[in-house]
Parts: sequence; C-alpha cells; structure tokens
Amino acid sequence: MSIPSTQRSPSKGLALKSDYLVPKPELGEVLVKIQAAALNPVGYKLMKFVPNIMSGRPFVAEHDFTGIVADANGTEFSNGNPVFGCIPVTFNSVTKQGALAEYVRVPASHIAPRPQNISPTQAAGIALVAQTAYQALFQIGGLEAGQTIFINGGSTSVGAYAIQIAKAYGAKVVAAASGKNEEFVRKMGADEVSFPLQITIPRVEKSSSVYRLYRRELCQQIRANPPPPKFHIIFDAAALADPSLYTHSHDYLAPNGVFITAVPLLNISSPSELWQGARTMFAAITPGWMGGVKRKYKMVMVENKKDDLMTIQKLVAEDSVYEFDDVLGAYDRMMSSRTTGKIIVKIVPDID
Repeated sequence: MSIPSTQRSPSKGLALKSDYLVPKPELGEVLVKIQAAALNPVGYKLMKFVPNIMSGRPFVAEHDFTGIVADANGTEFSNGNPVFGCIPVTFNSVTKQGALAEYVRVPASHIAPRPQNISPTQAAGIALVAQTAYQALFQIGGLEAGQTIFINGGSTSVGAYAIQIAKAYGAKVVAAASGKNEEFVRKMGADEVSFPLQITIPRVEKSSSVYRLYRRELCQQIRANPPPPKFHIIFDAAALADPSLYTHSHDYLAPNGVFITAVPLLNISSPSELWQGARTMFAAITPGWMGGVKRKYKMVMVENKKDDLMTIQKLVAEDSVYEFDDVLGAYDRMMSSRTTGKIIVKIVPDID
C-alpha cells in the first residue's frame, strides 16, 4: 500500500487542514489508514463547554475508528490488517491526533482485529462505548450470570452495549429509556420489565429541568414497584446530574449492590445543573453512618485495555456462517465447543 505524504480535505463542507502531515509511527505504534470514525456525545460537549486553554486544542477531533494497518512498524499486526480501536483522550491531547483524519498513529495495544462479519462502518463505533459498558459492568460492578441489573439510558450508545453485554453473560436486564425508544431497548435484548416504564421526555428542548423530571418520575415508579430480588447493579448510562435515582437506591438496590454512572458532563453555564451535580457528589461521599446513602457509588472512567478490546471483539465476532439447508452442520459446529464467536445461519441465501 502506497502512503501519501499529506492528508487531503473534503472538497466541500467542513474546512479541514489539507496539508496535515501523515504521522510516522513510533516504537510500539502502528499507522492506520482510517476507513470510518464515530462521533461521541462527549466530543461536542467538550468542544462546547471546555475552553481551548483547558482542553489543549487545537487537535484532530474524535476517538473511535476503524481502518486498515498501513504500517505495522514491527508490531504483531501486518500491513493490510483490518482493525478497530480508540484514541484515548490523553493520547489525543498529547499527540494532537484524532479519528477524523485519513491516517493516525496509535499504540498497537489500542487496536484489535476487526471481525470479518462486521463492516467498517459498524465497527467504527464499538471501542469507546463498548469498553465503557464492559468495564462498568465487570470491573466495577462484578457482574455475574443470573444477577439482575437496571440500566438507565438503555437507548444511549453505552446503554445499548451494556444491555447486549449483560445478556451475553447471562444476566437479567431491566432497562429504562424515553417511551419512544422502548422498542429499540427491547430489541437490544432487555428482558420483559416487571413494572411499566411509560415515561416520555416532552418534545421540547431537553433542559436539565426536563431530564430531572424524567429521572424523578423514573425513581418514583421503581420505588413503587421494587424488583424481587433487588437489583445487583444499577448502571446510569445516561449520566444525568440529578441525584434522586441514587439517593433512593436503598429501596431497589441490594445491600451489596453498586450504583455506577458514566461521567456526567455538566453544563458549566447552568447553575441548576452544577447544583445537581454537587448534590450527587455530596451524596456519594457522605458515609452511611452520617446519614448518607448506604449503597456504593462508582463512576466509570473508561481506560483503553487490549484485553477488553479482544473480549469485545469476540462478543461481536461470528465463528462461521451456514446456509439454511445446513442447520444440522451449524449445530455440529456449536456442539464442538471450539467456536470463537457467533454461528450464523442465513435464512435468505443472497444476503451478505
């Protein structure tokens, strides 16, 4: 594969640097020709609320990507390998590199082989959100098969992955989202809920007060219909600032359970939102013997880990594909106990 000296910009639309040099990978790094990149809500929120002097901008935006190894640079990868991965925030700020570019140099430990059954566009959005969900559930929550968990924000990207990962490991999942997203959340694998969650965020500007109303109404419904048994994990993938879901969690979270939240990105120009965030932090650090909530509160700070990427890669990978008239062969493969991913049966012969 020939590697150009500079990166081109689109002919119209965004005004990008047309003379941005293709980086040279350093020891332990690879050069990836990016095929697709994913946008994350944290990206625009940091742009909107964090000043340049604090963020270290300018730098290339975004973190999740998929692409082809252009220079393996002596690592375990080979030129031409399809990969997916994530550029950590720290690496982004130090090297000024991001996923919205044609080429990026990245540590080999930050990428994994792209499963053959996943297209580049599908793989582009996996690494950051899937690792966030995986680390929250297992490395913080200690999820085990047979446990029951509650996921708020089941229709968010992190929430959707959390539902699928938890189900893959044998947990029962109860998820909440706005009413219009209920069908989507169920398609992700959420179990039948034991109480109705007919909550719809009004179709107005979704201010902090509207979200606060949503969470309080959600909290009231769960308190009125506590699950038997209580949840082992509550994962707030929506990361809303209002503390009520946590402060009342003794009613529906098991004594040894844990309340986990993604990192809330507060609007620093909103006194109300900052106050709600402060209330949440105060509730989280106040000991139970001083009147605080007698349930653990944890915040997931995603860390790029090779082992986690490889685990996620296996979860989304398919082992093999069989035609509809060879279902018995597919079952033989499954019973061999040698599968490394999902076994797929094509009902419609001509699909990819």
